[in-house]
Amino acid sequence: MPELPEMQALAERLDEALSGAPLEAIQPLQFAALKTVSPSPEDLRGRLLASVGRRGKFLVMTFDGGRRMLVHLSQGGRVDLEDPPRASRPRPAVARFCFAEGFPAVLVKEFGTERKAGWWVLAPGDDGPLAELGPEPDGDDFEHFVMTGSDGRRLHTLLRDQRTVAGIGRGYTDDILQRAHLSPFGPPNSLGPAERRRLFHAVRDVLLAALEGERTRSGGLPTKLGDRFLVHRRVGEPCPECATVLARVSYESYELVYCPRCQTGGKLLADRRMSRLLR
Repeated sequence: MPELPEMQALAERLDEALSGAPLEAIQPLQFAALKTVSPSPEDLRGRLLASVGRRGKFLVMTFDGGRRMLVHLSQGGRVDLEDPPRASRPRPAVARFCFAEGFPAVLVKEFGTERKAGWWVLAPGDDGPLAELGPEPDGDDFEHFVMTGSDGRRLHTLLRDQRTVAGIGRGYTDDILQRAHLSPFGPPNSLGPAERRRLFHAVRDVLLAALEGERTRSGGLPTKLGDRFLVHRRVGEPCPECATVLARVSYESYELVYCPRCQTGGKLLADRRMSRLLR
């Protein structure tokens, strides 16, 4: 799933390529991907794209007059910049946004079977799904939450909760917790000040390093994102810090990866849905 670094770098590339372009047409290509009824997408036709930004894992396209269009790529969504624009309808296509002559079109695609990618058209002042998001990881509110919060959920669950902090998914959560030397099952309310500070800095450092890498891409967001992670999806490989073999906890639809030495004091986490420490 594209997470904050991928979406931020993509937003920057789209802003550079399309800022100031009039939107000429929207082609909905997948049933039910449009999540709003009013305003109509037709209300955006002819409007200038003022900017492309990001909030959490959402692309935020702001048009003159204050209307916004959001795009969420979910698990398998990707983006092509078509220059010149095409008229074909690729099988995994979600929607195509066509701008004036001389500007590329934006084709949103989705691979896999979940079909959860979507887009929204919002009236001025309406935040839509953005209203449910927590603070950004680099904000003062998130730093305050980490340093003073009493949340009792597992750290892996907490960092993936978009209502708690916006933009982080399973991949960067694995890398962050390894960097911070913290168990994915440890609750934040059990952490001391030094551990809390270590967690906060790990969040910022991992995401910033990933963003710097993503900024070397060009165009849209390719189908294969490459080996972005140091720990995630690398079970059985050596930990990048101590060379201990990375372990995992498997769930029905995903797994988390961790270092038994760096994060759990040599103990293996139970690889079953009970998700508790082996004793």
